[in-house]
Amino acid sequence: MATKIEHHQDLGDFNYGASDQVTPLIRRVICKNPTPFTYKGTGTYLVGQGEIAVIDPGPPLESHLDDILAALGPDEKITHAFITHTHSDHSPLTKQLKERTGAISYGFGPHGSVKEDDPEDRVDFSEFISEKEQKQYRKEFEELPEELKREGADTEFSPDVFLRDGDIVHGPNWTIRSIHTPGHCSNHLCFELEEEKSLFSGDHVMGWATSVVGPPDGSMKDYMQSLRKLLPLDHQRYWPTHGPAIPKPVEYVQSFINHREEREDQIIGFLQSGPQKIADFVPVMYEKYDKRLWYPAAGSVHAHLLHMVETGRAEVLDEHGQPKLTSTYQLL
Repeated sequence: MATKIEHHQDLGDFNYGASDQVTPLIRRVICKNPTPFTYKGTGTYLVGQGEIAVIDPGPPLESHLDDILAALGPDEKITHAFITHTHSDHSPLTKQLKERTGAISYGFGPHGSVKEDDPEDRVDFSEFISEKEQKQYRKEFEELPEELKREGADTEFSPDVFLRDGDIVHGPNWTIRSIHTPGHCSNHLCFELEEEKSLFSGDHVMGWATSVVGPPDGSMKDYMQSLRKLLPLDHQRYWPTHGPAIPKPVEYVQSFINHREEREDQIIGFLQSGPQKIADFVPVMYEKYDKRLWYPAAGSVHAHLLHMVETGRAEVLDEHGQPKLTSTYQLL
């Protein structure tokens, strides 16, 4: 029986750009950048009073920066900016934030490997997408602000301060410890707020959906290890960048681990009937999902297969022998 993940999707009543005091030490401002990939939008967190730490400033929308600054009290200033990882909905606004506040940025480092553009290594699900759906997708894309049309890696960001696993940064009334959680991407950090025994989980553990793991920077092996790394930690609540808070985080993380193990079992099941390509079984595995999510889902399936190849459980049949997105795979 498949694991049922009890997702947390109810953000309650909120207004884009407004500041909500969600705990004594945490305020949240949700950016108006909802997409099939960001849920309701990027949740930027303001931590503390007086000297404020910001978690994930968000995409490069000046209007969102205005909303973040409007959340400050008359005697408050932003002194720190913590970046969970370098994707376009998390880190790009850091540049403008620093220019307007003088804040120091903290993160693991620049973005890791970026997939080279290979027109021969692209999955194509267009035969499954109706003309009506294509028209809807084009319309929604055209209506996006220009700043939001580019999704993916933020290769321009580099932190002022490089954090490593277990590093601690002190504010006047807050203490943040970094936890390196590669997998979704190699430079992903979660941030523990010691005073509230809570964790800003970025995209490593989201409430509204599971995370995409896209090679070459994403690694399924690392992702699974990073999930297990959280299990023994005593956090009362997670605050993901997308979606509401996650109570009972240990049970939730375990359900993610179970889900990923079951996804791998699904892939093995498909390959037991003979050699196949990723594009052959993604439409079956993700039949009930928004079809725009099939493309990143194919990346996660690719990550599973790479892990299986690395551990000697699968192989590539193509002449080049490289485990690409479009390769043919078989079990060993």
